[in-house]
Formats: sequence, structure tokens, C-alpha cells
Amino acid sequence: MALFDFKNKKSAQGGSASGRKTPARTTDAVQSGREDKQEPMLASATVRSSGARDLSFVLKHARITEKATMHSADGVYTFDIAESATKRDVKQAVQALYKVEPRMVRVVTIPKKMRRNARTGKQGMTGGGKKAYVFLKKGETITIG
Repeated sequence: MALFDFKNKKSAQGGSASGRKTPARTTDAVQSGREDKQEPMLASATVRSSGARDLSFVLKHARITEKATMHSADGVYTFDIAESATKRDVKQAVQALYKVEPRMVRVVTIPKKMRRNARTGKQGMTGGGKKAYVFLKKGETITIG
């Protein structure tokens, strides 16, 4: 408890606990009565002025695996997507980026898994995440490059 009281007393005296000086406000901001405040932006809550959600965060990248390449011959493409993305978001993002109309979208949650390093024996977790299967109409294709 003594450490916490020491920090509070020191910061109350005008100095910071680390001994560094805090930057002073600019005179313009003080005189006008405003300060520049930066609010954190959440990707899932980003909204454009038109009211539509910003879909630039939805598709992370195409999932290039042996299974995904086999499916692409049938018009099914696989993407890694954001954890907060929905089927509707994925459909709108594919329409905007690739100018094709998806017939159907299926979303799969990839579970985290425990893995052990064979050399050190330490335990760890794989990333997990979310992927989407995008089914296109016959004859439509996406060029992933």
C-alpha cells in the first residue's frame, strides 16, 4: 500500500511517478477551449457517412490450401475472415471487391488447439479464427492472385 500512496502523492504534487514531465497543452487549444481527442476506432463498428458498414476489414485473405484449390474448380472459394464478420458482411465484401454475386455463403469457426513444441516441450495454442466458403453461380469465377 505504501507504494500506491507514494505514487499518488508524487502525481498530486505536479510531477509524474516516473519523473518525466508531461507535455503542456498548446495555447491555441487552451484559448479556444478545445483539445484534440483521438477516439479509438473499432473495425466492427466502423460506419461510413452513408450509413453502410465499412467492409474493408471483413476479408483478410484467400485461403490457399489443397482442399480450397479443389473446391475452386467447382466455383467455391475460401477466405479467412474477421472474427466479427457475418455472412451478410462476407457477401457484400465479395460483391464489392470481385464484382460477382455469391449464390451462398457458409461461415465456419476454426477452433484454437493446443500444440506442443517437439524440441522444447512447451505448450502453445494455435490461432483459430474464422473462414468463409463463398459459393458462386455457374460460370462465375474469382481471380485470386
